[in-house]
Amino acid sequence: MDEELAWFRELPADQRSWVTLVAQAGVQSYVDWLRSPDDVLRLTGEVFAAAPQAMARSVTLQQTVELVRLTIEVAEQNLPSLAGAAEADVVLEELLRFSREIAFAAARVYAMAAEARGAWDDRLEALVIDSLVRGSGVGDPLPSQLAALGWNATGAVAAVVGPAPDKPAAEALIEAHAVTRRLGLDAMVGVHGARLVIVFGGATDPVAAAHSLVSVFGDGPVVIGPVADVAEASAVTRAALSGLRAAPAWPGAPRPVSAEALLPERALAGDTEARDELIKTVYDPLVMAGDVIVETVSTFLDSGGSLDVTAKLLFVHANTVKNRLRRASEICGQAPTEARGALTLRIALIMGRLGELS
Repeated sequence: MDEELAWFRELPADQRSWVTLVAQAGVQSYVDWLRSPDDVLRLTGEVFAAAPQAMARSVTLQQTVELVRLTIEVAEQNLPSLAGAAEADVVLEELLRFSREIAFAAARVYAMAAEARGAWDDRLEALVIDSLVRGSGVGDPLPSQLAALGWNATGAVAAVVGPAPDKPAAEALIEAHAVTRRLGLDAMVGVHGARLVIVFGGATDPVAAAHSLVSVFGDGPVVIGPVADVAEASAVTRAALSGLRAAPAWPGAPRPVSAEALLPERALAGDTEARDELIKTVYDPLVMAGDVIVETVSTFLDSGGSLDVTAKLLFVHANTVKNRLRRASEICGQAPTEARGALTLRIALIMGRLGELS
């Protein structure tokens, strides 16, 4: 093994000793097999019992196959000379049968390790999703939790939430994981009450990835949270869930819809973070641009969106009103002449003015 397997040479001393114990146990089990071939399951099972469970995590299944193959090759070369010419054929024939059972035993060991790991991963994933939804701590830092789940993505994460599909939760989770794997994403998935929550990373275009995940949700609105660093995963998830709660107030919302697009509805529903975001991104920039812009936007909204009425009230030309409204749109990203923009601006102005009184 030391001569032919480079990865074996690189193992720590304790893990090399485990491999040696397994090889020795295999030879002893084969000798016992020849004496009592009916005890196949017990004997082959004892081979891998010689090593601790941790070996299944340190030595991969592919490496174990190489170890078994090499051990069997050495046995084939040397056992006939030990058995003698009269029994050489029997020894080799039984070795062939024994090696098959050893292969099955190795597969059982790794299958049980995978099942145990899978159950642990499911519990950890559920814990992390629950913590993100509730906004509480998750024990170890989130990056450590993600590393334990095999999360390889670095950088930004996003969240998509919506109604859970009308099927058992286990089936919904399996389907969601299958889709995220097909998209090449690292993802955590959880069914939290009647909601399906997906937090994912590794997407070059998180919004496009979110659109590809819509099919795993049930009927109803689907909301995309903002994109942020992994340390902000809880805030991202909360924003998406806040948007989901507020989404029914916008019946014509696209599917999926961003949590940012739902800022007005979220603010009216009592989301203080959405209110603060509206003030920060819409109201404050308008105020900083000067009283003329704020007055023009307010007058335009109060006049029912009429350029002529706004121009008369402000004693300016209609083109001047157009230019000021265009400037307002450039400043805060919301167009007063569009229905959603007008709604967002009106609520931002209300929230901002109320904020100044407090």
